[in-house]
Amino acid sequence: MRIISTCHFLQVSAYKGSGYVPASRSLLTRIFRTGDVVLDFLRRLLGTGQEPVSRALPQGVPSVEQRRAGFGIAYDPQLVDSLKRDHVDLVKLYGAIGDEAQRGNFQQIPQMLMAFKVHLEGHLIAENVRFYNYVENSLQGDVESTNLVRSFRREMNTIARGVVDFVKKYQVGAFDQQTREEFMADYKTVGGLLVQRIEREESSLYPLYHPH
Repeated sequence: MRIISTCHFLQVSAYKGSGYVPASRSLLTRIFRTGDVVLDFLRRLLGTGQEPVSRALPQGVPSVEQRRAGFGIAYDPQLVDSLKRDHVDLVKLYGAIGDEAQRGNFQQIPQMLMAFKVHLEGHLIAENVRFYNYVENSLQGDVESTNLVRSFRREMNTIARGVVDFVKKYQVGAFDQQTREEFMADYKTVGGLLVQRIEREESSLYPLYHPH
């Protein structure tokens, strides 16, 4: 099943801290260019026509000009808390989808899946432009931690593909018995992988974000 295969998760090592080295202009340019590529990929993949939602982007998604001017490269003591609140929102939304399915109210499922995708898109964009840019800049010289961050960043694209596959599969007008059974199986698979990702982000990735 593609939904399962596209949600493969990498094993990651524990974080070891290191000192901060000021970034060169060429390094910052490379970081922002990588961020732009990932962001454009996410917008094309996840785009729904609705503005992405994230507590970490209260002013909305930054423009290309804002990103290249340094948006997200400064430390924000509230960022990790905002990203964790995104996680709470996502878990609640996903749980509500399962609750409706358990009650047999499948007519609401397509719309609820789209709402979940909008929130996930916002969260992934916030991580990309605010979290990863800062952390990759601050971890110069720490090969192990940099590799960890990059593995999480690559994995982000895999998760996005899996969610898109899941959401698209169930944009249907009616759920017959077979479709309902398939939905519940896919729902449990995707939900389990999302929970794993959230737990690993909060335990292994987010501790890398601190002031220097």
